[in-house]
Formats: sequence, structure tokens, C-alpha cells
Amino acid sequence: MTTLVTATSTTARPRPVADVLTMLRRSLLRAVRYPGLTVFLVAGPLVMLLLFVYVFGGAFGAGVMPGVAPGAEGRAAYLEYITPTLLVITVVGGATSVATSAAMDAAGGIMARFKTMAIAPGSVLSGQVLGFLVQALAALVLVIGAAFAMGYRPGAGALDWLALLGLFALLGLALNWLCVAMGLNSRSVESASNAPMILLLLPFLGSGFVPVDTMPAAVRWFAEYQPFTPVIETARGLLAGGAGLEGAVAAQAVGWCVVLGVAGYAWARSLYRRERRL
Repeated sequence: MTTLVTATSTTARPRPVADVLTMLRRSLLRAVRYPGLTVFLVAGPLVMLLLFVYVFGGAFGAGVMPGVAPGAEGRAAYLEYITPTLLVITVVGGATSVATSAAMDAAGGIMARFKTMAIAPGSVLSGQVLGFLVQALAALVLVIGAAFAMGYRPGAGALDWLALLGLFALLGLALNWLCVAMGLNSRSVESASNAPMILLLLPFLGSGFVPVDTMPAAVRWFAEYQPFTPVIETARGLLAGGAGLEGAVAAQAVGWCVVLGVAGYAWARSLYRRERRL
């Protein structure tokens, strides 16, 4: 009997890496079964890319790039300016989707069931975070492919692309943990889908679509010091091959990602440990 109990306890022991991979697989399978969230990741940035370049780009491009004439030249200039912004928005969109997914699991009692199983506690949330990160990175490939098809030609080298991938992975992890916490903290799936909307608005209130020096003083102050402006500027500099990229701005981008990620992780773990109050 002792041998049997010992063997059972051994086999029931959590395996953190294997459990995370299992939950990652579950998250990716869910994306296949519920393609609406995945389509949203790609469709939103693509629609904005087409709209802002082909409708507003001719005029906006002349405003963001001195000496550029309105029309075709302006559209080409604005395509170069806005593409890094839409890549960041793609990552943000993936994070907002994970809030809905986490709320669905919590409201449906699936997370409560996972708590009773012999699995690593952190694997349940980590699997969702990594699953949506994979989806966001795949969506990035599609968005930048569309930008290439429209004539975008970045000057980034191999190291710049590698640094850009690292930046987006770090940003995705940070925002995913933050949005998981928002989803677990929401009272319903509907409210969870609305909670992260502020993250989608922040790129519009930064340097994503127009230079901050064109804004009124108060708005400009906020735009300069909010998290997404240094992230967008770092992505823009890396895609330009490092031209105009300041080390201080890149450090701010990484710093914001770390702060948001640590805060989101701590908040999400705290919410997961306590019983959900309906």
C-alpha cells in the first residue's frame, strides 16, 4: 500500500515545463476552434493600414515628413511612419483578446477545476499568455507582409530585426500578463472585453500617428511620457536601421515593458490564487 501511494504521489507531481506546454497547446487549439479572436488580431491593423495610408496618407505624409509633397509621395512617407505603430497595435490587440479568454475560463469554472488538479499553478495562466503571444507574433508577420505589398521597404538589418522581435516579444508578454489580470478581475466576459480598451487608445495619444511636437502642450506632455511612445519610437528606429534611435528611448521602452509585465504578473497570480467572487 505504501508503495502504491508513493508511486501515485510521484506520478501526480506537477511538471512545470510540461504543464505549461500542455496549456500552450490548449490555447492554440482554442484559437483554431474560435477563429474570431484570431481574425480580429489581423483584420484590425490591416484595415487601419489601408485606411490611413490610402485615405489619409497623402495629406498626413506631407505633415509628418518635411519637404514631402501631398499625394503619392505623402502616402509612401506615411506608410513608413505608420507601419511601426500598427505593428505595436497588433501586439496590443493580441493582449486584449487574452483578457476575454481568461474571463471565459474563470466564468465557466474551468480555472476552478484546474486548481484541483495536480498541475503547476502558474502553468494555467502562462499557457494563455504564451499562446496569445504566438498568435500575435504570427499576426505581425501578416501585417508587415501587407505593408511590404504596399511598398514599405525598411532599412533594418539582421540585428535590427532580431532586436525588434525581442522588443515585441517583451511587449507581448508584459501586456498579456496585464490583460490576463484584467480578465480575471472582471465580473463578466463582456466587461473583460472592454477593460483593456484603454491600451488600444494609448497609441493614438502618443507618437503613433502624428509627431508629438504638433500637439498642444498638455497633450504633448502626456504623449511623451506614456508607455507606448518610447515603444513606438524604438520600433520605428529599429525598422529604419537604427537611424535616429536614441539609447535613452530604447531603455524607456524596455523599462516600461518590464514594469507593466511585473505588475501584471503579480496581479494575475494574486487573482488566480483567490476564489472568484461572482
